[in-house]
Amino acid sequence: MTESTIKHEIAEEQAQVSMLYDRLDVLRERAAADLKRVQGEERLGHDQGDSERDSFSTLYQGRHAQLSSVERGLVFGRVDNTDDTKFHIGRIGLFDDDYEPVLVDWRAPVAQSFYRATPADPMGVIRRRHIRLHQRTVVAVDDDLLDLEALSDPDRSTLTGEAALLASLTSHRTGRMNEIVATIQAEQDVIIRSELPGVLVVQGGPGTGKTVVALHRAAYLLYTHREQLARRGVLVVGPNATFLRYIDQVLPSLGETDVVLSTVGELFPGVVGSAPESPLAARVKGSLEMVEVLARAVRDFQAVPAEPIALKVDNRELTLTPSIVRRARKRARDADEPHNRARRFFVKAILDALTDQVVDELGREFISDDDIADLRKELREDPVVRDLLRQLWPELTPQLFVTILLSSDSRLAAAAPDLSESERAALVRANDAPWTASDVALLDEAAELLGDLDSDVYARKQGAVNQAVGAEEHLDYIRGVIELESTAHRIVLMPWEVEQFTGMLAQWTTQTDAVGTLAERAAADRTWQFGHVIVDEAQELSAMDWRLLMRRVPRRSMTLVGDIAQTGSAAGTRSWAEVLDRYAPRRWRTAELSVNYRTPAEIMAVAADVLAAIDPSATPPTSVRDTGVKPWSSSVPAASFGSALVAAVRSEQAEVGDGRLAVLVPSSRYAELTSLLASQVEGVAFGTHPGVLDSTIAVLDVGQAKGLEFDSVLIADPSAIVASSVRGLSDLYVAVTRATKRLGVVCPGPIPEMLTQTVQTGGMTPEDS
Repeated sequence: MTESTIKHEIAEEQAQVSMLYDRLDVLRERAAADLKRVQGEERLGHDQGDSERDSFSTLYQGRHAQLSSVERGLVFGRVDNTDDTKFHIGRIGLFDDDYEPVLVDWRAPVAQSFYRATPADPMGVIRRRHIRLHQRTVVAVDDDLLDLEALSDPDRSTLTGEAALLASLTSHRTGRMNEIVATIQAEQDVIIRSELPGVLVVQGGPGTGKTVVALHRAAYLLYTHREQLARRGVLVVGPNATFLRYIDQVLPSLGETDVVLSTVGELFPGVVGSAPESPLAARVKGSLEMVEVLARAVRDFQAVPAEPIALKVDNRELTLTPSIVRRARKRARDADEPHNRARRFFVKAILDALTDQVVDELGREFISDDDIADLRKELREDPVVRDLLRQLWPELTPQLFVTILLSSDSRLAAAAPDLSESERAALVRANDAPWTASDVALLDEAAELLGDLDSDVYARKQGAVNQAVGAEEHLDYIRGVIELESTAHRIVLMPWEVEQFTGMLAQWTTQTDAVGTLAERAAADRTWQFGHVIVDEAQELSAMDWRLLMRRVPRRSMTLVGDIAQTGSAAGTRSWAEVLDRYAPRRWRTAELSVNYRTPAEIMAVAADVLAAIDPSATPPTSVRDTGVKPWSSSVPAASFGSALVAAVRSEQAEVGDGRLAVLVPSSRYAELTSLLASQVEGVAFGTHPGVLDSTIAVLDVGQAKGLEFDSVLIADPSAIVASSVRGLSDLYVAVTRATKRLGVVCPGPIPEMLTQTVQTGGMTPEDS
């Protein structure tokens, strides 16, 4: 294709793109006007209800944000079909004023051919065009010719294959994940559009696009099953808070906001579990043994005294014997209610026994039923009795219960007799210790065992009563309006007509939606049940985490993405079948991603050796590209490791230019090395600090780097990374595969055997070793 022909094609596409942007501007102006109108009504105190205005405001804000988010790339493709039809594909769908499509949403069924058509199966497509934009200007077009027989000889030479994909892969990382609707590959598209029901497990090695596939699947499902999912929303669970910031713009850029992004440590409202803990503590807390430990600990709070308890109430001597308490406890447990809800049966049984003692003392023949009720009320309100009931069967919140259990050696020993002393010691925490991610599953299990406090139940009941009263007052108001209007216009209505009109008008004028966005309401409600749940790095979840998560999705509609070979957590998943056969037998299926789009072949060769050390039978994903840049390593004496690492960081910073560099350090040396680099190198950010994604140099341990990617990666002390965890080789595999262009290794000592494919740039002398 000649240069003039290419310019002509770009000019034609530019004209079409300009027309599409004109349409976008019209729609955005309408959305902005609607938003301004609703916000103006809010300021003026319009008659419209507050909740209704909030809902409209949220709607128009979301629509305006969606239309604004595609400014950088509204359209990215065109399909020319054998039936002489052609259509453009973009990040959203656009229609003209007659509701004729002018741009097809990438999720629409008709758009599948853009992603799946091949020369072997063209799906009726002659040519697939990739359109690259800079703001609103077309800068390049790349054609895939899928039906050569239908094209002229000059056009046959324009086949460019994966030009658009490779352009996106070789660009600098930005610190935020972008949507990939322009470069979704065929195997990814099949997974994205897979049916909704059941559990879909997407297994794939590093760099195969598991995360972007999962996020685009969320957008596709919300588009395709809007009515089914919009009321309940979608939950996306990520491995850490940094990862969630990394992906937080993907779904809004695709027009989807009914999504909750969360780590496992944030799935209990009011708690953020992010404090570090030992691998042993994580393993023990994550095991299913904790289910029985917690249940036993709850029963231990339902106490029976060893000796009779003497009470003095209103100058009366009363006695509470162990047998009375034991019978009361049995009655409460037989109710088969959670601890806090069963307490009322226990309290009633104890009060009945104490009341009987008072009645017997006064003489039953002289006491009426009303007198007995008054006596029971007096006993219930007596401070001595109240304190005793709190001791024998206390009301507990999950936070208080778990704190008391894990801060008491004696309670732990009683509740967990099958754990070793070292395992119990690993669980012990101070009363004021911050929560860890593993604690959250314990809190959730405790909430199931304990149930709501009486005060919470009362508040909900009172709210329902108030709502009912408000509804009845609204109906009375509507009846009055109808009667006034019918009288004014001399219209005679039968009683049944009045009631019919009242019901209709009440339905139209009553705001039934809860206040707040769906995401806000779902995040604040522990019992919220989502329409679909997506879990990234799912292999990191413990058995207790899975138990928590399955409560959030009783319909078992899930997408799980992960790689068993990358499991780093001591409590992590070893087998998908082991987990899913328990919770979704015969309702789960797997899909495999086998092509590595992130990691170049030179780095993947090193990763393959690490993978072989983890599992000799495992097959690494195939890289789609090479860069000609070999990974390098440097072996230095331990005494000069710090200075060598600083020098390597400065050198890599110069090599990567405007790109992003990650220095991955062992968790056991994290404090030492982050302090060193922060003091010696400018522009360093580290850990979970919000600025770490925007910094040119990020210093992280492997757990913090999960799911992220960088232009260049420098691994510090790989042997210590391996030694820092029981799954240290998996951590090293993750570290090696975070880079898109360059990989370097600095070792205080010999290069580990599995990294020998790196080019050694320095070495120790025999005396040094």
